[in-house]
Amino acid sequence: MSESCDSPLVSALPQSAFTSSSELSSSHGPGFAKLNRRDGAGGWSPLDSNKYQWLEIKLEQRTEITAIATQGRYGSSDWVTRYLLMFSDTGHNWRPYRQEDSIGAFSGNSNADSVVMYKLQQPVIARYVRILPLDWNPNGRIGLRLEAYGCQYKSDVAGFDGNAHLLFRPDPSASPAGRDVLSMNFKTLLNSGMLVHTEDHSGHTLSLELFRGKLLLQLRKGRGSLGDFHPFVSLGSLLDDQHWHHISLERIRGLVNFTVDKNTQQFQLPESWSHSEINEISFGGTSAAGLQKSHSRRNFHGCLENVLYNDISVINGAKEQQVSITGNVSFTCSKSIDVPVTFASPGSFLALPLVSSGESVSVALQFRTWNKAGLLMTFDLQHNAGTLWLYLSEARARLQIQKSGRIITDITAGASLNDGQWHLLELVVGRGRLAVTLDKSDSSTASTSFPVAPDSQLFLGGCPNTEISSGCRNPFSVFQGCMRLIRTDGALVDLIRVQQMLFGNFSDLQMDMCGIVDRCSPSRCEHGGRCSQSWSTFHCNCSATGYSGATCHSSIYEASCEAYKHKGNTSGFYYIDVDGSGPIKPQLIYCNMSDKAWMVIQHNNTELTKLKASSGINQHLAHFNYSADAEQIQAIITQAEYCEQELSYHCKKSRLLNTPDGAPFSWWVGGSGEAHMYWGGAVPGSQQCACGLQENCVHPEHFCNCDADSKEWSNDSGLLSHKEHLPVRVLAVGDINRSGSEAAYRVGPLQCYGDNNFWNAAYFNKETSYLHFPTFHGELSADISFLFKTSSSSGVFLENLGIKDFIRIELSSPTQVLFSFDVGNGPLEVKVETPAALNDERWHHVRAERNVKEASLYVDHHTGAVQKAPADGHIHLQLNSQLFVGGTASRQKGFLGCIRSLKLNGKTLDLEERAEITPGVTPGCPGHCSSYGGLCQNNGSCVENHSGFTCDCSLSPFTGTFCHKDVSAFFKPGTSVTYTFKEPYELNRNVSAQSSSIYSDLTLRGENVSLSFRTSQAPALLLYVNSYYREFLAVLLNRNGHLDVKYKLQHNRDAEVFRASSRNLANGQLHRLSVQRLAEMLSIQIDQHAKEYFNLTTDTEFNAIKSIVLGKVSESGEVDPEIARLNALGFTGCLSVVQFNSISPLKAALLYPDTSPVIVTGPLTESSCGSSLQSNPYAAETTHSLTDHVGTVGTGEPIVNAINSDSALIGGVIAVVIFVSLALLAVMARFLYRRKETFQTQEPKAGKTDHSPETPFNTDPNSQSIINNVQHESKNIFRWMSGDFFEVLSSVGGNDFHMSPERPPRVHYEDIN
Repeated sequence: MSESCDSPLVSALPQSAFTSSSELSSSHGPGFAKLNRRDGAGGWSPLDSNKYQWLEIKLEQRTEITAIATQGRYGSSDWVTRYLLMFSDTGHNWRPYRQEDSIGAFSGNSNADSVVMYKLQQPVIARYVRILPLDWNPNGRIGLRLEAYGCQYKSDVAGFDGNAHLLFRPDPSASPAGRDVLSMNFKTLLNSGMLVHTEDHSGHTLSLELFRGKLLLQLRKGRGSLGDFHPFVSLGSLLDDQHWHHISLERIRGLVNFTVDKNTQQFQLPESWSHSEINEISFGGTSAAGLQKSHSRRNFHGCLENVLYNDISVINGAKEQQVSITGNVSFTCSKSIDVPVTFASPGSFLALPLVSSGESVSVALQFRTWNKAGLLMTFDLQHNAGTLWLYLSEARARLQIQKSGRIITDITAGASLNDGQWHLLELVVGRGRLAVTLDKSDSSTASTSFPVAPDSQLFLGGCPNTEISSGCRNPFSVFQGCMRLIRTDGALVDLIRVQQMLFGNFSDLQMDMCGIVDRCSPSRCEHGGRCSQSWSTFHCNCSATGYSGATCHSSIYEASCEAYKHKGNTSGFYYIDVDGSGPIKPQLIYCNMSDKAWMVIQHNNTELTKLKASSGINQHLAHFNYSADAEQIQAIITQAEYCEQELSYHCKKSRLLNTPDGAPFSWWVGGSGEAHMYWGGAVPGSQQCACGLQENCVHPEHFCNCDADSKEWSNDSGLLSHKEHLPVRVLAVGDINRSGSEAAYRVGPLQCYGDNNFWNAAYFNKETSYLHFPTFHGELSADISFLFKTSSSSGVFLENLGIKDFIRIELSSPTQVLFSFDVGNGPLEVKVETPAALNDERWHHVRAERNVKEASLYVDHHTGAVQKAPADGHIHLQLNSQLFVGGTASRQKGFLGCIRSLKLNGKTLDLEERAEITPGVTPGCPGHCSSYGGLCQNNGSCVENHSGFTCDCSLSPFTGTFCHKDVSAFFKPGTSVTYTFKEPYELNRNVSAQSSSIYSDLTLRGENVSLSFRTSQAPALLLYVNSYYREFLAVLLNRNGHLDVKYKLQHNRDAEVFRASSRNLANGQLHRLSVQRLAEMLSIQIDQHAKEYFNLTTDTEFNAIKSIVLGKVSESGEVDPEIARLNALGFTGCLSVVQFNSISPLKAALLYPDTSPVIVTGPLTESSCGSSLQSNPYAAETTHSLTDHVGTVGTGEPIVNAINSDSALIGGVIAVVIFVSLALLAVMARFLYRRKETFQTQEPKAGKTDHSPETPFNTDPNSQSIINNVQHESKNIFRWMSGDFFEVLSSVGGNDFHMSPERPPRVHYEDIN
């Protein structure tokens, strides 16, 4: 709207320009309704104050209207408080003005004299203005004065009859280079027809076609190309409403902005179109040959206005005969005589007299609706023959005749009649025959044995509320939609006379307008949600989108592996939605949950790929396509704490970076598209490899091992960890063209851990403190999520204000979170009450969302609260102040405590950055174990980290991220695991405080033994604990498979045997056993059975523990005879999660043999035999083992294979290699955990780690470093096995490929268990 377009339009009009539905008296006539005038009675007042009154103004010509102002009747108590504003070009077919695409009503006056003005958000072009009062002063009448503001509107129109078109040939010299702009207005009553057809010099065509009320922009290739037109872009809806609609097409090179009314879509043209010049443009249609390729197969029938191509008026050109005219084109726009009527409410109906004047009666009408059901028409039959109903059921027309509750006739016709299109319905009834026809094509008939003749009245859409007096009954839904062209016995019903109450009867109808609205155009459903609608609302189907909510706004997935880990999930594939409700799609990513949550992003070639010398090829390029797209990867890298990617180069007479002074032969391209000349393990810009940085290259004069140009195999490998350069997109290898040159490269998967957004937190220690951020923009959809913990009973989490609108989330009481907002409909509140107090210093998760349909609030996993938005209310949230976090602008009701991971519409606010410079606020917030400690299972303890926590499993027989993974092994008769303790003599010699604390509990007054077992052997010894004083504890199965616990705590007395009353446990099933003793009290529990209690009668002290033995007891000396007999048999079966007090001997033997005082004899293999197959109760998704992950990722054919003729053969062997790799992986695992026939007790090794010792008897507090070394050793073995695979592979292809015996540097791999 220009500044000058605000002239008054009404004040100078004659009284004849004003009309109304009625007037109270001649002095209250519509001609007195001019703003600030006191003529007559001081304004317009109708005869009756009801909802059927209206005031209409006819302007001098079509005018651009930009504002409207109202006033009550002068010196009275008569004014309008709420009204509808309508526009028209013809005085018929009115169009309501809508604010924000949903609000139709304007707020009016509160007294008789003040002026209320509204500037229209979108100017309106019209000649007629109509005001429909909705509410008025309850102590007065309807009273109104008004003014409209705007300016003159210039219009050039052309009318098309469906057989004509204009042909315009642009002057190429007059067009701006690479830019074309086409704009125009159109209106029509037909829902299909060709509007614009363009063709360039190459024969490429672009057409703009109206089809079923929508505009389709379509492309077709040049001459001789195969294929018909296909929709390229669809925009708009219900465009056949006989109102003007605006179209704009702007092309800038290959980028096109396509606009219909207020909605714009942007798209990229194919490359062949980017530089083409338009040769000719046809408006209103095209040739017959062109129409055959279109959807509508017809030319446009209607009017075009102000058709401009690069500011050249095409219609003016046609008038001046500079544009070719085909057919009959008029330069006027004919007026439509159609008068539609809208059935908008449950009380809407239209009653018309219907009297049979012959042997048959016909009723015809057109209707359009979104509803699947609703009464179209009904009437009673003469002579009490029954009642006829014609109604919509499941979007089909259904006719029924009922008499005395019995259905006499039932027929259906049509389908999908709720598509919003106009449908023609015809009903013909006569003697013995009924016919229902839809759109002149689908007809159903029925014969009757009685005369079918209407009694007196025809009811359309519904029935009056007074059924008894009207005789109309509607057992079906009311009709909500539009009707027009209603005919009875072929005569058109004059709906204007009906509106004037001169004919028929009606209620709650919107006359002379069709108020249908397409709520799915544009769709409010986000992220690909599918929109469907009824007359009054729309629905979003979010299935298979990854999003939820009324508009598919909120992601159902977490933003990182870190977030999944803190929900208790273990390793596996998970969908990651990095930006939550933002535009980036979720991606399936592998999460490796170890001490850190690694995100592993694979690409198409993570295997070692060999290159062979080839003449004529100076450089070899490898492109890497990742499982996530560039935008997803960049977001993952940005939010991650650390990222890395392995880059390896194996060489034989093939230089790498040509150090120290030459130009690099090889380089790689990172995520930003920039080339880099440094290698894995080196720093950016160094043009070095890892060995150069560490000064340990094989040849010190070079900075890379491969630059020595050796004839022996060498390698340069390392990790790239500069986040801004990742991931590797392209690898260029240059020095492979000389005779004898051979090389192999490997680019590993991108791996990242940590989530800076997840742990971004601030601590508010003053009620008057807050953080401020830029205004939150969430006009149509707003989601807010965060975590908080506090000890306060109340406080505001965040607030953002507008002039009237606002949004606020607060802790209103210890058990209530309140989400309040106002978008112009008055304040709304959504509350969630929790059963337990929230001020418990634990993290609590809050999720609030507000969209055009509803507002919702969720706290933790409690039942959420939802507040529906008012129908046809304001929908735009308009804020303009700063966003306050942790407080308010008034510095009242501030929040005390921590707020973490605050996200608004998927974007995380950097609380820590603002907290650094804000008094009263501290960055970060410790204390995570109070909330997440429960994820540590099986006696695992939670250890605080700066960002999160870890589970210490040192006192648990389980292992894994959450101490959830059982440690099991399969025993054979010769297998023995002995956990040993030093003799008291050595203890006496060691006087250190540390040693005395370690050995202080060697005399026990109680034991806590737990284990799981699975065996078919009976008898069998499960566990044996002995002492230096010939005391022992034995857990065994007797020959009947029953459990015996045998204690001997006094060497001069016989052992005591305690037998559990259980069935045969040697049945091959998994059993869980718990034995507990405190002094003389002993309890035994098997599986889920009740505990059994016993009393010891001998000594209660177990002195000088010597060893804990699983399997075969290998000690010499005096052994209890029964134990000796059992020991001769050994143990065959599975033992799992074995624990004796704080000691886990099986776990120590399998996972930490080098750092634990354990001796293993015979075969011992880690197994999953102890798994009960119970799922993790915390897991939200199915996870997969890492073995599956290794075996299924990266097994496709590499982008770069050996450059010779044997590549096809190599490809054929890949499947075999995959199988062998899986087999050798299992061999590797066996190799890692298999021990020598006899191990000696080893002294603990020093090392550095953050973990606690595995047992209190292990004097090495850093045993985890040994674990890591073992794991990395296993990974290196796996890598070198992989190298051997390629040696096999190359030998099959006829190539020699010998790897250097030097081990590659340490590389992060997924844990191989």
